[in-house]
Amino acid sequence: MSAFQLTALARTTDPRTMLRRFLALDAVVTAGNGLAYAAASGPLGRFLGVDAGLLLTLGVFLTLYAAGVGFLAARKSPPVLPVRAVIELNAAWAVLSFVALAIWLSPGTAGAVWIPLQAVTVGGFAALQYAALRTTRAGR
Repeated sequence: MSAFQLTALARTTDPRTMLRRFLALDAVVTAGNGLAYAAASGPLGRFLGVDAGLLLTLGVFLTLYAAGVGFLAARKSPPVLPVRAVIELNAAWAVLSFVALAIWLSPGTAGAVWIPLQAVTVGGFAALQYAALRTTRAGR
């Protein structure tokens, strides 16, 4: 992804602001997902064809994870190692979602659409954050 594309997406040319915005977007989307999974695990589980207990556990985890990512996004200059951890966890989540779909989960139609969609979204966050981190480090 070119620097121009990143600056257009982030609506800034400042690399640190760009990284913080991509982290903040990740935190907001992840928190929304986590809260929905935790608060409505039963109905969502039935709709997606996924175990409600699994959704509840994932919801709590995602909500806590989103708080950590939000904390990083709020820092004026997010430290490299925690940002790398977020990028790697996002990439792992994306890959493991496809693996779980292939060998473990047997969701309904909605779940078979939702799981890859959220995996691609999380993978996209990882890619944007990685590119922004590289831009930030190149600017130093």
